[in-house]
Amino acid sequence: MVFIDAIHVKVRDGQVANRPVYVAIAVTADGYREILGLWAGDGGEGAKYWQSVLTEVRNRGVKDALMLVCDGLTGLPDAVNTMWPQAVVQQCIVHLIRSSLRYASRRDWAEVTADLKPVHTAVNEADARERLAAFAAKWPKYGSIPAVWERAWSEFVPFLAFPDHIREVVYTTNAIESLNARYRRAATACGHFPNEQAALKRLYLATLALDPSGRGRQRWNNKWKAALNEFDQLFDGRLAAARVQADQTNHQLLDQAG
Repeated sequence: MVFIDAIHVKVRDGQVANRPVYVAIAVTADGYREILGLWAGDGGEGAKYWQSVLTEVRNRGVKDALMLVCDGLTGLPDAVNTMWPQAVVQQCIVHLIRSSLRYASRRDWAEVTADLKPVHTAVNEADARERLAAFAAKWPKYGSIPAVWERAWSEFVPFLAFPDHIREVVYTTNAIESLNARYRRAATACGHFPNEQAALKRLYLATLALDPSGRGRQRWNNKWKAALNEFDQLFDGRLAAARVQADQTNHQLLDQAG
């Protein structure tokens, strides 16, 4: 599994401006989290830059990804499938709900969110379409909300084919957003940075301080055990093959070190 997202930090380049920092984390075949890297980009977040990031990740040895969870950036699924043709691209459900609420009055947010829940908890795609139609019938004044889901439909529906253990872990990009929250606190404490290298160094130091005891790493692994069993069955042995490849790589590294 790969989760990707971007945060913005303030960098002084003639004048202070927001610059995106691209973040990618992975869940390994053994169920452990690995932070794959931090990349500073120019301008706004874009699929073209993400493609260069994913190309680097693949060239560094990530030969396969079962799924990639993202926030629905236009053009990103094509970039992902260029790197890993078999990867399932899943849009974060929480991002979909947030995008929907942009079109609703704040006083209706709670009810709109509750009425969207049957859509993303549907048993299959046909059921989800029926529930989205029911939502549209109830909220004709918010006709843009069903359109948000329709535009993201091809990246939303993979989620519906999975059992509950997998749905629980791919429902949201919280896996990376909790990390980004730590990065934002570290960046905000500095105000703005003189250049992008200073920003990356600050975020790198925040990364080193994430889990000094190692208990968080073990809790993460425990949370993913049930989902890994489901992935093993659903993805035609690709997860087992990844474990074998990882073991062979580890043995080679040990032999070289010995």
